[in-house]
Amino acid sequence: MKNTYNNHLFNYKRRKSLSVSIGDSAIGGSNPIRIQSMTTSDTMDTNATVEESIRMINSGSEYIRITAPSINEAKNLRNIKKELSDRGYNIPLIADIHFTPNAAEIAAKIVEKVRINPGNYADKKSFKKIEYDDNSYNAEIERIYERVSPLIKICKSNGTAMRIGTNHGSLSDRIMSRFGDTPLGMVESALEYLRICEDHSFYNIVLSMKASNPLVMVHAYRLLVEKIDNSNLKKYPLHLGVTEAGEGEDGRIKSAIGIGTLLDDGIGDTVRVSLTEPPEFEPPIAKILVDRYKTRENHKKIEIPKKINFSPFQYEKRESKRIKNIGGDNVPIVISDLSKIEKLTTENLKKIGILFDINQQSFTKTDTSPDYLYLGKNRIDYDNFNYNLIYDYMTWKELDSKMSCYPLINFSDFKKIDNEYSDKINFLMLNTDDLEYLKKIKIPKNFVLIVQSNNEHYMSDIRTFFMQISELDNPVIIYNNYEDILYENIIVYSSTDLGGLFIQGFGDGIFISSNQKQINEIEKINSLCFKILQGSRVRVTSTDFISCPSCGRTLFDLQETTKKIRDRTDHLKGLKIGIMGCIVNGPGEMADADYGYVGSGKDKITLYRGKEVVKRSVYYKNGVDELIELIKEDGNWIEPN
Repeated sequence: MKNTYNNHLFNYKRRKSLSVSIGDSAIGGSNPIRIQSMTTSDTMDTNATVEESIRMINSGSEYIRITAPSINEAKNLRNIKKELSDRGYNIPLIADIHFTPNAAEIAAKIVEKVRINPGNYADKKSFKKIEYDDNSYNAEIERIYERVSPLIKICKSNGTAMRIGTNHGSLSDRIMSRFGDTPLGMVESALEYLRICEDHSFYNIVLSMKASNPLVMVHAYRLLVEKIDNSNLKKYPLHLGVTEAGEGEDGRIKSAIGIGTLLDDGIGDTVRVSLTEPPEFEPPIAKILVDRYKTRENHKKIEIPKKINFSPFQYEKRESKRIKNIGGDNVPIVISDLSKIEKLTTENLKKIGILFDINQQSFTKTDTSPDYLYLGKNRIDYDNFNYNLIYDYMTWKELDSKMSCYPLINFSDFKKIDNEYSDKINFLMLNTDDLEYLKKIKIPKNFVLIVQSNNEHYMSDIRTFFMQISELDNPVIIYNNYEDILYENIIVYSSTDLGGLFIQGFGDGIFISSNQKQINEIEKINSLCFKILQGSRVRVTSTDFISCPSCGRTLFDLQETTKKIRDRTDHLKGLKIGIMGCIVNGPGEMADADYGYVGSGKDKITLYRGKEVVKRSVYYKNGVDELIELIKEDGNWIEPN
């Protein structure tokens, strides 16, 4: 297969796709990137669903997705649509279907778009391995053809669009047996349905490849685009989303890493940020993501490397030599910027996880203590504070004691210092624009590069830089400065720009600056750095939560429960806990989790250890205690400090 995806890796250009009509609206083609969200109310509660939809519309949602798990909910979509129209809201509705073809066929006659999941529309998932030869597998395709054709005909005759939405967590046993739990399996699952649609000359289609792991999600979408580009299939618009992203900063970070990486490639025509929060909180975050690309084609052009030593379809960490605790097999480090703070006190240090005892002249680190402190021109007033400290070069030269103190040298000054640098470790700050001169000089072995870019197309420019320095093995810290930007935007921008690079194998550390003049601001940025590394799956410093955004299928208070579980287990570093509203994607998306808490009925949940069911029909209000007891039974519990 010819690699055509490299065309998306350098200079920004939005992928060309069909324009697909969704009622009076349209996506793909020359249409703007659209934003959607999904209701969490019981679909049978017309008024609650309408009220929630209006809040979503007012917060920026251009499409409203509503679950229809059975025929009754599908029929009630007509009442919801009418009530919205009566109130002056003629917005396209999307029916979300799992397991129930009859519900899909009813919904397709009412709403503007129907989303089906190839993993459970005509198949099932029970984690069984099935042996197929070509004949038996083709017979399964024929069975699916017969099952999905009625829906296709209804959509075609009613002008209804269809989203073929693959979920990593709900790949069928058939697909898993044939292709494994892989991005390729996700892609093939969708392409089987797509070929059936095209055989019916039905093209009003949107595709998606959602996963809770941003890396899997990115690889699946990229592979889908590559497969379609190398086939006779039409180029359909794509809906982007990281499923089960979670709540708070974690949910925003994980979503931005996955969605932002693809938007940066020019991929994506609709976006949903899935948060375990009220759905009206989702569109504003999606808007922050999408708005960055409205004028992105105007960025400074990037020179395409002659040799492209990067695969967009698989993770491969850039190899670098180890210098102290940076590079090699070390996890990426975090540098915290304290250069703008006027006075460093023990209370300030405590805010970023450094507990310094003046009397004992010793300090204790926590899991989210920065690995290095950048002080710029500032000085530390404490004796024997042997933390890893980085100073501006001229300040470093004037220090009486240089123990655990290292210089930051601007690239423009590098040729002037005449070997007057640390014999242990040095930091060289440079810009991607310095690349040509960098190639002409010899960088000492004990130098760590800190790279930044002034290009609006930041991620691509930094990625290109890494390709251009393939002969260097010095560790590289990725740096960006987000001054005069709201913190909510910094979360999204940095998670895209820097997190998007870490999931592609680039970077030995993270360094973020902003208007950090107050310790509370520094504390937030320090925490953000660690969360970006965790969301990128390159450094774990806290419990990893996989939690769904809730919908009308959820029969307990998911937001309250998620908060309770997080409050009581967030200190369990390295554990992965899945918190799922129902069984649609739950067992699959949390298949690599240590423990799972999954809705299974009215106010009832099921507890999992890995993929194994441990307890069924647990009353959800007792579920958190039962989960903690299970963790204790396994010897994985640690009392919080």
